Amino acid sequence: MRLQRVGAVGAERPVLLGTDGHHYDLSGLTDDLTPEFFRDGGPARVARAHAAGELFRIDVAGQRVGAPLARPGAVLCIGQNYAAHAAESGAKPPAEPILFYKGPNALAGPEDDVLIPRGSERTDWEVELGVVIGKRARYLGPDEDPLDYVAGYVLSNDVSERTVQLDAPGGQWSKGKSSETFNPLGPWVLTAEELPVPQAVRLRSWVNGETRQDSSTADMVFSVAEIVRHLSQYLVLEPGDLVNTGTPEGVALSGRFPYLRAGDVMELEAEGLGRHRNRLVQA
Repeated sequence: MRLQRVGAVGAERPVLLGTDGHHYDLSGLTDDLTPEFFRDGGPARVARAHAAGELFRIDVAGQRVGAPLARPGAVLCIGQNYAAHAAESGAKPPAEPILFYKGPNALAGPEDDVLIPRGSERTDWEVELGVVIGKRARYLGPDEDPLDYVAGYVLSNDVSERTVQLDAPGGQWSKGKSSETFNPLGPWVLTAEELPVPQAVRLRSWVNGETRQDSSTADMVFSVAEIVRHLSQYLVLEPGDLVNTGTPEGVALSGRFPYLRAGDVMELEAEGLGRHRNRLVQA
């Protein structure tokens, strides 16, 4: 299933994008795609209602598509999870997942404008596979399948301000990645049963129509399952949390491409997860 939110900022409503191309209203089942929706088995309830013909079609033509998660409790991110990206960043592949956080209020829709922070000269793009947690995960053991704790997957852009991230004293990854609109997300959450093997998703990005990234989640240093298991040893993953799993090579930090400027257009795509098109504007 493809779960979406449509409407103006702050007034989005939850919908299902069916395989027939029509949208179905979910407001009778949930107010929004919140952590509580995932905690209480929302995706399964939607599937049952749709199979029973209990959902009503809704016309959303011309409406804004918002980020398909409402108020996630946490946005966790994994750094340097592709060997080639680590190399272009001047680092070796990590021995264990590198964790940092983005502010949950950095989420934006897949076609919303992205704001370049005031004074920034090194705003960068990062196409990523996002993982939506479906069940509370803590201290997952060797006999537990971490993918059983995943509700779905989503196309994510971990927009970054490299000067703040890398040059500030002490390293400030979260500060450099949490600016307003710095996590375009969507256009839908694809439920996990639709993507049983998340390690074969093609990821691509373009700036002003020119290719920047073209890789696959097969090239991850740590798989989705390894990431979820590892994180559960150090923190509790809650339903509705978003985990950004890292970006492949081809970012401006490599020195091969210019950083983003006002008026530029970023486009991202992931197989089965849709496409982004975001214009850069000055904050």
